[in-house]
Formats: sequence, structure tokens, C-alpha cells
Amino acid sequence: MSLSGSAGAIRVFLVDDQSMVRAGFRMLVDSQDDMEVVGEAGDGAGALEALAVTAADVVLMDVRMPRVDGVEATRQLAERGELPRVIVLTTFDLDEYAFAALRAGAAAFLLKDARPGDLLDAIRSVHSGDSVVAPSTTRRLLDHFAASLPLPGANVAADARLSTLTEREREVLVLVGRGRSNSEIAADLVVAEATVKTHIGRVLAKTGSRDRVQLVVLAYETNLVG
Repeated sequence: MSLSGSAGAIRVFLVDDQSMVRAGFRMLVDSQDDMEVVGEAGDGAGALEALAVTAADVVLMDVRMPRVDGVEATRQLAERGELPRVIVLTTFDLDEYAFAALRAGAAAFLLKDARPGDLLDAIRSVHSGDSVVAPSTTRRLLDHFAASLPLPGANVAADARLSTLTEREREVLVLVGRGRSNSEIAADLVVAEATVKTHIGRVLAKTGSRDRVQLVVLAYETNLVG
């Protein structure tokens, strides 16, 4: 296990309880000039231990694992700070574990049968700070489970995370929660796309959200979007 990656390369850590799956991801990642695998673990407990001493930028995290699952591992990693950012990998679309992992702080949701190019693009996007989950996928995932999962913050007015938002910032948050892209939000509000990006940046800062995915979750948790 490497303690640090090559200069400039995206450092990727693999977490999956199937060694063959990890081997496949390792071959794919290491085939790229701009990224490398710096470590791997067979479950969340091993990942948390290894990542305490291994510098990584992006974690490919399976969610269904023994001992510590990917949801709990993601939650603990998110509490540690900005890095690494977690891409949740699951075999099943609309997986309740994936939903829980997004709420726990994961930056992205991706199916294990995604095309190799899509996975590599996801790693690069997450590393650059972007959200990977397509708005339609996020909305479909949340719509599927919003009615069955106990979500906090049902009283929007009482939710402290929204108390400092301006009326326009709330409008932007609602549109993000509905799966609108920046360009679509700009068209809806008749403003420049750069203005939308500024609003989203302020909403992220004021609500303590890590990325766009967590803004979508926030919009559902507070019933701004239902």
C-alpha cells in the first residue's frame, strides 16, 4: 500500500469485499496516466483504518459489505474533512443503501456495471469538485425512498440550515432539488448561468453542504421538494 501517490495523479482508494472486483477497478484506474490506485480494503473498517494513514483523493466505495458497511464508512470519512470524496458503487439501481450513503456524505452514486469510461469520468469529476449523479438519477433515487425513509427537518421554517438563505437562494435550492441543471435554473430565473453558480456556492456554504448531491438531499429533507 502506498502512503502517497505520484505528483499530479488522482489518488484512488478501492473498497469492495470482492477481490476480483477490486482487481478489475485497479487495472482500469492504473491504465490512466492521470490517476493511480494508492490502496484498497475489503470492508469499511479496513478502509477507515487504511485511509487514516493513506493520502487519497477519491474512494470507490461499495455499500454492502461485512463488518462496517459503506454507509457508515462514508459517514465517518465525511466527518474527517474535505478529502477523500466518496463515489458510492452499487449493483442495484435505486438502492436504499446508496440513498443512505448520499445522505451520509457521498459525492456520487454510480452502478457497478457503468461503462469504464463513465467510471473514469466520474472519478475526474468528483476530484474536480463536481457532482457526478445526473439530476434525473438523483431525483428518481430520492423520489423512490422519500416516502419510506424517516427524513428529519419536516418543518422548513424551523430548519436552521435554511434560516440564513435569501429568498432567491431558496428558489435556487428548490430548483436544484428538482434536478435542474445550472443552465436550466438560469433560464427559469432569467439570470446568467454565472449568477446561478454564485448562488449555489453561497447555498453550499450557508447550509454546510459538501456538493450538489447533498443540496438535493437537503431539499427533500426539509420538504422544499417532495
